[in-house]
Amino acid sequence: MKPKYVALFLIVLSIGVLLVFLLGSPRMADVILYNGSVYTVDREFSVAEAVAVRGKRIVGVGSTDDILSRFEAKEMVDLQGKTVYPGFIDAHAHFLGLGISLRMLDFVGTSSPDQITAMVRDRVRKLKPGQWIRGRGWDQNDWSVKKFPTHEILDAVGPNNPVYLGRIDGHAVWVNRIVMDLAGITGETRDPEGGRILRDDQGNPTGIFIDNAIDLLTPIIPEYSSDELEEAGRLASRFCAQVGLTSVQDMGANLREIEALKELVREVDFPVRLYVSVQGSDTASWRFYLQHGKEVGLADNKLTIRSLKLYVDGALGSRGAALIDSYSDEPGNRGLTRTSEDELQRMCREAFEGGFQVCTHAIGDRGNHIVLNVYEEILQERRTEDHRFRVEHVQVLHPDDIPRFRELNVLPSMQPTHCTSDMYWAVDRVGPDRIEGAYAWRSLLESGVIIPGGSDFPVENPNPLWGIYAAVTRQDHQGWPEGGWYPEERMTIEEAIRSFTVWAAFAAFEEEMKGSIESGKLADLVVLSNDIVTIDPDKILSTEVLRTMVGGSWVYRVAEELATGR
Repeated sequence: MKPKYVALFLIVLSIGVLLVFLLGSPRMADVILYNGSVYTVDREFSVAEAVAVRGKRIVGVGSTDDILSRFEAKEMVDLQGKTVYPGFIDAHAHFLGLGISLRMLDFVGTSSPDQITAMVRDRVRKLKPGQWIRGRGWDQNDWSVKKFPTHEILDAVGPNNPVYLGRIDGHAVWVNRIVMDLAGITGETRDPEGGRILRDDQGNPTGIFIDNAIDLLTPIIPEYSSDELEEAGRLASRFCAQVGLTSVQDMGANLREIEALKELVREVDFPVRLYVSVQGSDTASWRFYLQHGKEVGLADNKLTIRSLKLYVDGALGSRGAALIDSYSDEPGNRGLTRTSEDELQRMCREAFEGGFQVCTHAIGDRGNHIVLNVYEEILQERRTEDHRFRVEHVQVLHPDDIPRFRELNVLPSMQPTHCTSDMYWAVDRVGPDRIEGAYAWRSLLESGVIIPGGSDFPVENPNPLWGIYAAVTRQDHQGWPEGGWYPEERMTIEEAIRSFTVWAAFAAFEEEMKGSIESGKLADLVVLSNDIVTIDPDKILSTEVLRTMVGGSWVYRVAEELATGR
């Protein structure tokens, strides 16, 4: 054999020996979770036993024997039969709003105005005259007398402090006389377009401002400082980590809030990923981003700003949702349109041409119909482009509009707990016929669309397990009503989990990097105490989050429930 061939043979042999060694030797990972049920939420919804993580990514998924034969790791986590899911994603929330709400008076669950005024009275005792009192979460539908309250009740307990209390849905506020005086609100003040000031028999404001009428008060309300916004973000992020949320899609932030978020995500241990929509009602913020362009994957995929949030109507609970026919419990009132059709079309077109996704709030059947018409007008020109336009909430639909989501490739972004919160009074609002098109998850799914799932926190609790429970049962936490409320519209457990993982990721153009447990994707994982796929649905509510991982790092864990070693 010629010397050159001998040399070539030796080189090939050496490479072969090296490959055998490398392929036969375990590769290093940072964390291995094994001996459990790993719900990958891939295309087949396959179940593995173990997952290996190196750096910020998943590098292996398979059986325990397979993963332990292929990988060694610094940290070995014996799941002891526990379950792993992709990190949950909330497709519609108000991130800083959650943190701010944790610092406010919280009226969620109160059953009378007296309870609320008692809490306000206690806060007054701790403040100086002139200091603001803020709160949120009241809902007149939970009171024995289901009427909107008046400013006189607050005047009696807070005569020297401005009191500003947001309704649970954020679409109405209740204020005292001082606030109205500071804002110059009198009986002569006209209702703004898309808003309503409730008035007494003499035409005087009662202290309730609905939808765009709230803007009349905005100029006098003290702004939160940058430090306060950042602290609110930290509070919200810790809450999210505790309930297994690894990503949140924030539905509407202005420039100041976005700047605060940019500061937060630079912190090494910030435990959640954010996808942010620019608040369309803030003209300066939208103009800035329209000129500046979208921002994708900032701070190592912790922050993306690439969508626009618009509003077409209000909320069902405050009778601001735009209906085709009058409210069944308030004849003559068809709700409010907060943005004109021409303005909606102009802004949607701007976003489309600027490469931004559009996410439009629409709750009533008339509101949804308007948005679909506007989208159709814009999208018919370039229907093939991957626009992923969204309608947020989609609570009441005319039957003719259900198939249009699939026809237009528009995503219905929905929040299952809205259904179970509203079901006690929703029929009163829209009547027995229109309710057939309300919270119509099954009808939409069977038309061929997916449903990104969210909570709309702080309107509802951020816990995604509550949303999954609501999606598969359509019952409250006491199991009412038996069999579920309009149970034919329920989701399967697989659909509900996809809704809060890979479908939510798709809604943010992020399905290639998260939403399922597959090699190459970001290591965003959650470990649960129960197998929510196989247990009775009522046990979903008692399921605990044991650990939450974001980008390969544990951002939350309970006291050691799992064996960890080398």
